[in-house]
Amino acid sequence: MKKVHFIAIGGSAMHNLAIALHEKGYQVSGSDDAIFEPSSTRLQQRGLLPEQMGWFPEKITSDLDAVILGMHAHADNPEMLRAQELGLKIYSYPEYLYEQSKDKTRVVIAGSHGKTSITSMILHVLHYHEKEVDYMVGAQLDGFDVMVKLTEENDFMVMEGDEYLSSTLDRRPKILLYQPNIALISGIAWDHINVFPTFENYVHQFELFIDSITPGGALIYNQDDPEVVKLVEKTEKPLKKFPYSTPDFTIEDGISYLQTEEGPIPLEVFGKHNLSNLEGARLICNQLGVMDEDFYEAIQSFKGASKRLELVNRTAEYVAYKDFAHAPSKVISTTNAVKEQFDQKQLVACLELHTYSSLNPEFLGEYKGALSKADEKIVYYNPEALAIKRMAPISPEDIRNAFGDETIQVFTSSSDLKNHLDSMDKSGKVFLMMSSANFGGIDLKEVF
Repeated sequence: MKKVHFIAIGGSAMHNLAIALHEKGYQVSGSDDAIFEPSSTRLQQRGLLPEQMGWFPEKITSDLDAVILGMHAHADNPEMLRAQELGLKIYSYPEYLYEQSKDKTRVVIAGSHGKTSITSMILHVLHYHEKEVDYMVGAQLDGFDVMVKLTEENDFMVMEGDEYLSSTLDRRPKILLYQPNIALISGIAWDHINVFPTFENYVHQFELFIDSITPGGALIYNQDDPEVVKLVEKTEKPLKKFPYSTPDFTIEDGISYLQTEEGPIPLEVFGKHNLSNLEGARLICNQLGVMDEDFYEAIQSFKGASKRLELVNRTAEYVAYKDFAHAPSKVISTTNAVKEQFDQKQLVACLELHTYSSLNPEFLGEYKGALSKADEKIVYYNPEALAIKRMAPISPEDIRNAFGDETIQVFTSSSDLKNHLDSMDKSGKVFLMMSSANFGGIDLKEVF
């Protein structure tokens, strides 16, 4: 039996991998300095939750087959230092996923936006048709217990490919470690400014990603994105290339219908970006042996990945959605999608600035016009988040200037924001709450 230890087992990706290995029959142990829900309950249910929080070098023993190092662990982590001392093999999360899938056909979904949705769509279709694959995806999905599955027998491994760094020891983007046989790039829009200081540096990671595809492999790409097209045209790698673009669709009574050879198909999801994602997912499914007719049959019941245009409440008077959107390109596409879907309603768009990039004065200008389709625009940020991240303070006026809109209401207190939303006449409105956090702890179900 293989023995594996996780340093920072509580992370959203890490705990899913720990559970997948446990279910594969490995002996799994782990440590962390803090573990939150749902990770703690999931680990506890399987007897994998550490008895004590903290780092314990004595857990690192010479009989371990692998130590997996999470992004959350720092360079002075005592367990990592002990593993180095013993000469143990230390893997980053993506490195170990490659190790588990090196004898399989690897499918990697990459891009600045849409990768979770596309991966989720593919898995939904395969699950619907009872086609078994190994997988790793970053959001909770209906019908799936955990978000990593590893087996000995499955031929394919479908992975969401994140361009963020692998670990404190391995500063390469995760997508560069998978060596896909089949790859998709959904689009390129500058993100992770704290790691990739220039747009050119960020784009270069996707150039390297294309180079990492196995020779003769397949590249599915969004031909509506000029940056992606440039890279695809530039590569000399022998690849099969399959472009896609937003398909034809219509909207009737708040429902989007995809136009297909079989006729119009009603969808649970909406927005040009989601229809574009759907086309990418269809081409990947074709590569996996699922024909269009079967794809369309399955995709009608896809309700979306967790936190991606997730319905909070729908009443006769108003509708409210929450979305994980936080990078400028995602904010624009999500805001536009909701406005287009509900063109008879007033759109109230509320964005929380929470990440390193979004709170960086040099990056803020990337949000220019991002909320322009909204009828009422709200931006919330917590000045304490800037202090914790050791970043320079920004003012509400800085935000209005960066967005290029004097009408934006800026809130720096979550209770003030909640009071504002509570007191608002919601009739005839659609609310879009966008954040990768939680608006300072506001329970949206209480507000809507």
